[in-house]
Amino acid sequence: FEKWQQEGKSDLFLAVNISAKDFDTIDVCEVLIGLVNKYGINPEKLRLEITETALMTSVDNTIKVIEKLRENGFKVEIDDFGSGYSSLNMLKDIVVDVVKLDMKFLRKCKDEERSKTIILKVKDTKQAYLELANFRLKQISPKVILITGSSGKTTTKELVSSVVSKAFDSFKTPLNHNNEIGFCQTIFDMPDNTQVLVLEAGMRGLGEISLISQYAQPDITIISNVGTAHIGRLGSRENIAKAKCEVVEFQKNNGVFIGHNDELIKSNLKFDGQKIFYSINDTEIIDKKIGSSVFRYKNTDYTLNIEGDYNIENSISAIEVGLALGMKTDDIKQGLFEYKPIEKRWEIETVGGYNIINDSYNANPESMKATLKTMFDLYPDAVIVLGDMGELGENEIQYHREVGEYIKTSNAKNKIITVGKLAKEISDKHNFKTNIEVSKYITNNIEQGATIFLKASRS
Repeated sequence: FEKWQQEGKSDLFLAVNISAKDFDTIDVCEVLIGLVNKYGINPEKLRLEITETALMTSVDNTIKVIEKLRENGFKVEIDDFGSGYSSLNMLKDIVVDVVKLDMKFLRKCKDEERSKTIILKVKDTKQAYLELANFRLKQISPKVILITGSSGKTTTKELVSSVVSKAFDSFKTPLNHNNEIGFCQTIFDMPDNTQVLVLEAGMRGLGEISLISQYAQPDITIISNVGTAHIGRLGSRENIAKAKCEVVEFQKNNGVFIGHNDELIKSNLKFDGQKIFYSINDTEIIDKKIGSSVFRYKNTDYTLNIEGDYNIENSISAIEVGLALGMKTDDIKQGLFEYKPIEKRWEIETVGGYNIINDSYNANPESMKATLKTMFDLYPDAVIVLGDMGELGENEIQYHREVGEYIKTSNAKNKIITVGKLAKEISDKHNFKTNIEVSKYITNNIEQGATIFLKASRS
């Protein structure tokens, strides 16, 4: 200190290797603070380097030292631990934030596991998980697209992902891992070269989408629709709209919102950036047949290798995402053309000689009517098997009866089979209590080669 002071050096560097032995013999903090006071050194001009010995040997004391030194104005940095300590290197830049969250590094007992595993002791595991996920998201810094909706959000996510993959290194929420835990898992699975991240946000109550939005900080947001899914938990479509509109709460101001043209969305949306609203009425349907839909949107023709007006409508948001990202029209068209449904979402397979269309991942009144329309239009001879719709609240019987009325007014010739107590309110002509009973009825009464459509809630 005296030599540096005589030489007039203003920026000092101090590296301290703190070990368990050091803590047993001296009070590192008191020594450093005493020297600073004795020689009149500004602690902000000192840099304390914590080495691997501290973290791996005496973690609790190291955290105490960091906290105390920071309180006295010292800058604290973590040493670069080298290639053998990749996990520690990833966290070294956020050690101060880790201290604020009262996290402690705890090492594995086996020496060979030290470079592979870090265990964090925290007050709130979900909060810590979200904080770390947000840190990694900022490290990679992709364009973030956050999608929600009462129905169709997973399909929309898959459509958007298929489109953006034609121009960018992209990554998406796997399957339907759409809560805050799935969000974190997606972030940590995301490759380092990701340019566009496509996230799905689900909810079962108010505040849940807001939480994901807070840590995702999206550039582009989408609400596919507001229906009656989860109305048993939220009480009204108005509350469902409020929950869905939380998606924009932490959106970047220069971002883009894309949403279904619904007055409930418009009246509850609080976002000052660019807003785009769409519906099936914005398209011209050129051709629709089994396994194909051709439509025109903004003077461009697009082809989907799947049927259903609702798929066309969901495609519009994927097109708008591509346009917002500056993609070429041909790339957007190719992305939609290559889209394939995922498990239990219009999944077509042959089982026991029957052609099965499995759309049984979930159901609510809106999605059930939408898929029924497609069946009536393109599959007039198919057998339709409908099950209970869950989480519809005190009016669940009425919602099932409405689906029944829709079937009657459609004048469809399809054979309707229902399974379950609630589904009996849709139609009681061929109603069964269990799936096994339905299976027996089909094998005994329906000829092989027939098309059978399955739709119900999993809950």
